[in-house]
Amino acid sequence: MKDRKLDRDRIDFANDKIGPLFRALFFPTLIGMIFNSALTVIDGIFVGQGVGANGIAAVNIVAPIYMIATGIGLMFGIGSSVVASIRLSENNDKAARIIMTQAFTVGLVIISLICFGALLCPHPFLKLLGCTPMLESNATDYLLWILPGLFFLFIQCVGMMLIRLDGSPKYAMTVQIVGAVINIALDWYMIFPLGLGVKGAAIATSIACIIAGLMVLAYFVWFPDRLRFYRIKTSVTAILLTLRNTLYIMRLGFATFLTEFAMSIMMLTGNYMFISMLGEDGVAAFAIACYLFPIVFSISNAVAQSAQPIISYNYGAHLTGRVNRTLKVSLFTAVLCGIIVMVGLWGGKDWIVRMFLSPEEPAYSMATSGLPLFSICAIFFAVNIAFIGYYQSIEKALLSTIYTMLRGIIFLVPSFILLPQLTGVAGLWLAIPCAEVLTSIMIITRYTISQKANDLSTSRLNQQ
Repeated sequence: MKDRKLDRDRIDFANDKIGPLFRALFFPTLIGMIFNSALTVIDGIFVGQGVGANGIAAVNIVAPIYMIATGIGLMFGIGSSVVASIRLSENNDKAARIIMTQAFTVGLVIISLICFGALLCPHPFLKLLGCTPMLESNATDYLLWILPGLFFLFIQCVGMMLIRLDGSPKYAMTVQIVGAVINIALDWYMIFPLGLGVKGAAIATSIACIIAGLMVLAYFVWFPDRLRFYRIKTSVTAILLTLRNTLYIMRLGFATFLTEFAMSIMMLTGNYMFISMLGEDGVAAFAIACYLFPIVFSISNAVAQSAQPIISYNYGAHLTGRVNRTLKVSLFTAVLCGIIVMVGLWGGKDWIVRMFLSPEEPAYSMATSGLPLFSICAIFFAVNIAFIGYYQSIEKALLSTIYTMLRGIIFLVPSFILLPQLTGVAGLWLAIPCAEVLTSIMIITRYTISQKANDLSTSRLNQQ
């Protein structure tokens, strides 16, 4: 087997310096995620140029199911990676392999149920997502052809986490780059030469997901180091153990699922509010922000995912100092990335919107005026995701879940409803930044109080 393994990176989670260790994980993760999110943006550009504003709006209507599938994949990926990290720090490779296999198996069952439900009842499903009669034809085409790729999208999401943990972040990056390049090439070919419209965009995405998913499976079959698939027993006891483990995995990763689910809520609520105030053109303008949001998410998530194996491994090894240093590095990186994204969206708004829509489209002016307001969310979103990832990594699932619900649902939905009444159309664009700012205040306040209490407790123990 040795000669068939990849020339993997040398990573020592327990002894390498935190800064270089974080960078060794961060840059391949960031590059891979930027390519992965770029395909979403380019998909939107091709649909906007090849189909028009209604095409973009139709894709945005269906996007929540894609986000939910991604969220399920990230939930099982983060949860299994946290547990596997701790087991590997204890030199219990067998338990880590069992956890990995259980995550893939149970997650695929859940994805199958969702896909078959959408396949059997597409029209009620689209109405639930807020689809109008004008958008129904394009939305149906996109929904039906995106479903096959969701199985492999799940495999890719879970696999990315575990491949990095297994010491091969560059291979994980390669998987994402290959998937993105294939998707971009097929997007162009399906939409323009073949003239398939949004159906072509969905087919392109599905094919890219299938290829990326197969690359993940190939890694664990032929190139693994410590992590590989393990045959699960089918006795009643083994099935009950699988359910117990996967419930714990889901609990740890639930905040990440909620993050994706919250983006679906963001799209769903935003679609309803924009269409009620600005019509289909408003949805098209909002869709551009939704196409850009995966970039904001991917960059922030790259920070959290790079810190996660370091924090989890050292948490399992009881190396608290290394855990705290990793959190500080991840927060600094999150703020820096958030500033860069905000400045880029603010300064490049005209160029960005022009990639999606012609200046003659009514949605164009709506998007260029709203994008600078939307961009404010980038810094606070990055900080929130870094903290949520930290709490997941140290098995504090309840806190990570609460903060995710605050930023993605509890603060977001009222902001979408109330701010437009107070500030008009600007309130539609400020709803997301408002939810992120309020959540950041809550997280930082609670963390500061907790740290002061811990320091006081440590001081008293030292005096004794």
